[in-house]
Amino acid sequence: MSNPKIKFTIRNYGEITAELYPEYAPATVENFLKLVNEGFFEGLIFHRVISGFMIQGGGFEPDFTQKKADAIKGEFIANGFMQNKLRHTRGVLSMARTSDPNSASSQFFIMHKDAPHLDAQYAGFGKVVEGIEVVDKIADTRTTSYGWYDDVPVVPVVIEKVEIIE
Repeated sequence: MSNPKIKFTIRNYGEITAELYPEYAPATVENFLKLVNEGFFEGLIFHRVISGFMIQGGGFEPDFTQKKADAIKGEFIANGFMQNKLRHTRGVLSMARTSDPNSASSQFFIMHKDAPHLDAQYAGFGKVVEGIEVVDKIADTRTTSYGWYDDVPVVPVVIEKVEIIE
């Protein structure tokens, strides 16, 4: 059986296809697919965009209203979950969290460039297999500060749809 694949459709940017890796982070993949099936991500934005690092989304509407989901256990080595050896290289999908290792819920990030300092500290769970140039275009968007966040796109980068394609 092959790994699940999802496709993000990003308004004015294009499509990103990613393969998910339940062998590294089974509960994380299960949670993400559940949210996809519920249409949770539709209309949300990439609210943190840091060129040369990552793009983060999955938690805010374009007006910065927060959309929340239930938290899950962090599946990464520093949290005692030893099977997740996925490195944070270009194109890897990983779960965002607070300082609480078990606070990941819906927010995720896609690596624009390699960030080995995140290895074993965050739950990587997939990788872009098509559309890395879309990640590059998003990473190059102009940003500003807004509320608690620096690096917020001046023009909202909206996730129109996320669908399971395989």
